[in-house]
Amino acid sequence: MSNEPTSAAEARARVTELVRAARICMLTTMALDGRQVSRPMGLQEAEFDGDLWFFAHADSAKVRQIRVNPEVNVAFSDQKHNAWVSVSGTANEGFDRAHAERLWNPLLETWFPDGLDTPGLTSIKVHASSAEYWDSPGSTMVNLLGFARAAVTGRAPEAGENHAVTY
Repeated sequence: MSNEPTSAAEARARVTELVRAARICMLTTMALDGRQVSRPMGLQEAEFDGDLWFFAHADSAKVRQIRVNPEVNVAFSDQKHNAWVSVSGTANEGFDRAHAERLWNPLLETWFPDGLDTPGLTSIKVHASSAEYWDSPGSTMVNLLGFARAAVTGRAPEAGENHAVTY
């Protein structure tokens, strides 16, 4: 049976599930010299309504890059469930104390030792314009067997389902 979404709302709901499960992602920005730069980030809001939220230092390279070119990509990988998500969107930076309090997690004090009072603490909001996900049914072993079968037969393996979503 296919996991093919029957509506845009179902596809967005699946993206939300996958993003929520993964939580750790790679945020890609554009450096001033045109190179793409990726770094791991922890997603702060598990309810994905088209906006992704992160904490950062206001003087960090990623924030400076977003100020110059706000087009970003956020990639999630959930190896446990054999699923991947790529979210393209526009980022902006700013700090709203009330919103930050709702998102704050004590584990963040590893990077921001004074909590919400850390000098230069800011938030990055990525507003999604589109997302694409790959959802591979079965376990890692099933997928590895599929790759082995493909190597022997010369036919491409069943890679799972791929869907694009527009926000």
